[in-house]
Formats: sequence, structure tokens, C-alpha cells
Amino acid sequence: MDWWIEPFLLGFQQRALVGGLVAAATCSIVGVWLVLRGMSFFGDAFVHGVLPGIAAGVIVGFSPYLGAAVAALVMVGGIELIHRQTSLKEDTAIGLLFVGMMALGVAVISKSRSYTGSLTSILFGDIFGVDEPTLVSMAVLGTAVVVGSLALYRPLLALAFSSAKAQTLGMNPRFTHAALLVLIATAVIGSFQAVGTLLVFGLLVGPPATAALLARTVPRMFALSVALAAIAVWIGLTLSYHWGTAGSAAMALVSIAVFFLTLAATRIRAAMKPSTATAAHA
Repeated sequence: MDWWIEPFLLGFQQRALVGGLVAAATCSIVGVWLVLRGMSFFGDAFVHGVLPGIAAGVIVGFSPYLGAAVAALVMVGGIELIHRQTSLKEDTAIGLLFVGMMALGVAVISKSRSYTGSLTSILFGDIFGVDEPTLVSMAVLGTAVVVGSLALYRPLLALAFSSAKAQTLGMNPRFTHAALLVLIATAVIGSFQAVGTLLVFGLLVGPPATAALLARTVPRMFALSVALAAIAVWIGLTLSYHWGTAGSAAMALVSIAVFFLTLAATRIRAAMKPSTATAAHA
């Protein structure tokens, strides 16, 4: 039992756990809508898209949260501009902005004297350096994501299955889609300091994707997604402590590993069902 408790005896370790749990809940909830809508690639691009704003905030000295918000607006605006002004499909626009925004972010960071340290901190986070003001900011943004997801539950659910269906039900798919982008941006901005812009994607997609394999209803997907994300944070930080690895990387790896283990278990179970039924019939 000490093996699981020892990593969280000190104050900074406890703050890391709380920060990881807040990031897990925030990302896993909005991640359910990403998975249901098939927007995982967009989510990945969006996570990278806020990099230049965060980098500018860190180097120039203003709030990285504000920088990330501005970069998110530029990212969404650029995707919409390319999609509407050309014959290119939306995934092409996402790919272009994905590469462009990340390259711009790295270019901005390279102007810093502590280039390597700044890049590592922004990309991979500093879970063990999370302080109380950061936890408060994360909690506020996380609460906004949860409240927004609950308030927009019916429109987002309709949009997840069909924008045409949402339109016939008297809803506004374009507004709902825009609101979803705001929720994604808020989750990313609220979590990047704890797990980094690259590894936040592991919590954004891993637990919801695993929940989609196990749950038959959206509410159960939410519950399972949050639970799986919390478990990934706890196990990831524990393994990080004992094995001496990066905490954010361990959390992301655990969430992805759980997905593949669950996938394998469900496939084995499905493969065994026909033989079980045949044996019973015989």
C-alpha cells in the first residue's frame, strides 16, 4: 500500500495530483464530444495551435492563458477562412494550420535564451511545479467546461449524431459547433501548464475513446471517461515517482495503454461469445 501512497506525501506532489485530476476531468468531459463527433484530428491540431500564443506569453511576459486564447481564435478563424474561401476540405485546412501554428510557436520559443527549457515546459508541462494560483485558474476554467457541457448537452448530443438532425429539431448547429470549439479551447488552456500542449491530447482523447468501447449511453461515457482519466493521472504519477520518468508523459501513456488493453479485452470477449453459444447449444 505504501507503494501507492508514498508518491503523494509531500505538498508539491499533492498539488501535482490535484492539478492532474482537474485537468483529467476537464479534458475527459469535453473529449467525449470530440470522440462522438469524430473530431480527434481537429483536437490534436487545436492543442498544437495554441503553442505560439503560450510561447509569446512566456517570453514577452503577459498571461500565457491570454496568449493561448488569442492563438485559438486565430486557429479557428484560419480554418474557417481556408474552408470557405477555397474548394479544399476542412481536414486540409486543419493540417495546414496544425503545422503552421506549431512551427510559429517553436520559432517564437527559439528567440528565448532558455530555448530548451521553455520548449520543454510548454510542450510537456511541469506537473510537479503547479502552484496554488495555477490550481485556482485550472479549477475555474474546468468548472466553466463542465457547466458549459451540461448546459449544451442536448444541442451537442444532436450535433454529435447529425447536424441536419439538429437543424430539424430547431437547434442552431453552427452556434453549437462554435460553442464546442470554445469548450475545447478552454480545456486546453486550463490544462496545458499541468500536462503540456502535446500531452494534454492523451487525456483529451484516451479516456473518452476507452469509455466509448464500454458505455452504451452518453451519460455513462461521461462517467467512465472521468473515472478512467482520474485513474490514469493517479497511476501515471505513481509510476513517474518510482521509475523517475516525466509525470505528464506517464499520465498520457497510461491513458493510451488503458485504451489498447480495453480494446484487446473487448475483442477477446467478442471472439469467445460465438464459441460459448455453440457449446451451450451442443
